Amino acid sequence: MSTITNNATTGAAETAPDATARGVGAGRVTSPHGEDGRAPVLAVVVPCLNEEAVVASTAARLAEVLRRLAAAGKVDPASFVYFVDDGSRDATWVVVEGLHRADPSVKGLKLARNVGTQNALLAGLLSVRERADCVVTIDADLQQDERVIETFLEKFREGAQIVYGVRRSRRADSVVKRAASSFFYNLMWLMGARIIKHHSEYRLVSRKAIDAISEYREYNLFLRGIFVDIGYRSAVVQFDVRRRDTGRSKHTLGKLAALALDGITSFSVVPLRLVTAAGALIFLFSTAMTLFYLYEKLKGNTPPGWAGTVIPLYFLGGVQIMFLGLVGEYVGKIYKEVKARPRYVKDEELF
Repeated sequence: MSTITNNATTGAAETAPDATARGVGAGRVTSPHGEDGRAPVLAVVVPCLNEEAVVASTAARLAEVLRRLAAAGKVDPASFVYFVDDGSRDATWVVVEGLHRADPSVKGLKLARNVGTQNALLAGLLSVRERADCVVTIDADLQQDERVIETFLEKFREGAQIVYGVRRSRRADSVVKRAASSFFYNLMWLMGARIIKHHSEYRLVSRKAIDAISEYREYNLFLRGIFVDIGYRSAVVQFDVRRRDTGRSKHTLGKLAALALDGITSFSVVPLRLVTAAGALIFLFSTAMTLFYLYEKLKGNTPPGWAGTVIPLYFLGGVQIMFLGLVGEYVGKIYKEVKARPRYVKDEELF
């Protein structure tokens, strides 16, 4: 029987009093199989933002994958799809409710407001960890190939606690999006943030990995870096990106830039060190210019006038403002962390 709960949570470690009668409880050591050697219970977490056009077809395709895997004995028949409505303004949640009534294996969580993909994913992971042995996260538009989930499970059975889905090709994306994505990953590596190149949010994680990630309390989440930071045994599975069937992607260039900034400032202090290095170079340049002007003055030459004065002033003013903005970005993140506000608030849950 399904249940609907209305509650609030801070997004910290959660426990489920109804951890189902399947024995998936706290303190259990994750293994590639369920307890007593049974196939693992798999949860597929799908974050959604204004996805009413694709939710029904996505649920049908994922449910078919789970049925096929259950028939082959690779997952427990109790495996399920778990939609996380990240404050949608359309009928996404209404569609999820209808799907749940028609098929109890389709479950869902409605957040009180939009908190972003990273926090929505965390809400889904922490909400199902007491009810599943492993969890796959995937985008609602299924541009990531859901058939690769079977390969994820093979790596999980081999002992991997985290399995990363890595794009093999991006022919379905525009040239601009491919270039922006490549720039994003290269910039992250350059700034010292450890991530898996060309990995988005398509991955399998074990219950053990979710337990570990629940210990990360930061407000500014960057899951791609956190999972790598955990250090558990991992594997990589490649897949091809497909074209979106309906609607528009929510991963805009602006959101990609914001994610890159979050990732860099969450996992690297290289930008602050660059500020220090740039300040030292500017100081040396200014010292050299001062000596040059003194030398020319002593020789009786007239130093350059307006251009030599105004241009350095504009240059240094622009550099100072840019550096203040960069330092302010770090200070702003500290401000958010100190307030320790909830990373998400639950509104309703269908289970």
